[in-house]
Amino acid sequence: MTSNLCKGIGALTACVVLATWLAGCSWSIGGGKERVSAAPATRGQELIDLKKARDQGAITQEEYENQKRQVLTR
Repeated sequence: MTSNLCKGIGALTACVVLATWLAGCSWSIGGGKERVSAAPATRGQELIDLKKARDQGAITQEEYENQKRQVLTR
């Protein structure tokens, strides 16, 4: 009887270890997206993004100038 109990505990332990390992793999692959935070953009990157938006017609020249001024005065 104790042999069966030991086998059961061993199997349960193996399942817990496997589940913990799999959860860790899932987290590192992307299961924890809510915890990922992007680094703040640098001023240079913001200016590049603004220029791209202007060049692609997403914002007007006036909007570009206003937003550029805001970035440079921070």
